[in-house]
Amino acid sequence: MTITKTFVSKESTNLGRAGAGGYPCQGVYYQPAGKKPKIAVIATHYQIDFSEHYMSTWLAERGLGFLGWNTRFRGNDAYFILDHALVDIGVGVRWLREEAGVETVILLGNSGGGSLMAAYQSQAVRPSLVPLDGMRLAKGVEELPAADGYISVAAHLGRPDVLTSWMDGSVIDENDPFSSEPSLDLFHPDNTPPYSADFIARYRAAQIARNKRITSWVKAELVKAKEAGSHDRFFSVNRTWADPRMVDPTLEPTPREANMCYMGRPKHANRSILGIAGSCTLRTWLSLWSLEDSQARANRHLPNVTVPTLVINGNRDTGVFPSDARAITEALGSKDKESHEMDADHYFLLPGMRAEQADRIVSWIERRF
Repeated sequence: MTITKTFVSKESTNLGRAGAGGYPCQGVYYQPAGKKPKIAVIATHYQIDFSEHYMSTWLAERGLGFLGWNTRFRGNDAYFILDHALVDIGVGVRWLREEAGVETVILLGNSGGGSLMAAYQSQAVRPSLVPLDGMRLAKGVEELPAADGYISVAAHLGRPDVLTSWMDGSVIDENDPFSSEPSLDLFHPDNTPPYSADFIARYRAAQIARNKRITSWVKAELVKAKEAGSHDRFFSVNRTWADPRMVDPTLEPTPREANMCYMGRPKHANRSILGIAGSCTLRTWLSLWSLEDSQARANRHLPNVTVPTLVINGNRDTGVFPSDARAITEALGSKDKESHEMDADHYFLLPGMRAEQADRIVSWIERRF
């Protein structure tokens, strides 16, 4: 089947076209040539460019419309503020209905997009967001158009949750990226997998304490910034590839490759300059990464997702695990929810897995819409 692609760029409710010409909301719409689908999927992430999402052509070839949509934060979550991202997603949902002629809109929450799209639907049906200190809510965030269905694929429970699960619990000093408490270091010669239950308990507690420690520092820095006549500042978070499950395959056993994360071997990735939350502003930390303050955690929003839902997870994923899929499924407010585990990695790159995922999605949609 021939697929047509349409580039879409739009102003947001509170942000217009940039001086250089770019629009804050951009994406690509995929559809079967010569047809105007009545059902379409929209996929968005916190910062990854989803305009060429791997499911786009697979679903369009099966008769659906697919909008790979990006907010103003594409490629740059260092400035991320949740309510601003949600109004940008709303622009895409409205475009599908008002300009593409779509009648049924399905949210696809892939990876980090799972919690983001849950937050969107929750805010659309039961507005609850409050502004960050010193800010106003984005114009239009209390008037978002709700979607008709929700799909979660290889998703976790939110960036505060996944960051805390991945961050190195042995870090002693945030200003010294090389500091470590040896007794909590996953990669110290004295600590080798399989890890004991006591070690894991202490390590998980240290990870939570680290997230909360950063949050306390952020709030103190915001006070200092205000006193200095400033609004915000940058800072870095180091060593965020250290989930014990990445190293020890006996923890939550699956067929995943042992001692592996999305950036390769965890020991080396953890000491690299590549990692989530690597660059933040104080307010972005509170909006996106803080366990205590972020409004982007899925558990806050999933009970408000009452439309039909489909959860798909890959059992070879090295960063999202079956417990994530179970927690999402259990927390969803929908009475019509379905869950599937597939023999796939995070991006469904194994032969045949993308086609199978597309078939599952289309079958699920056809039975409900």
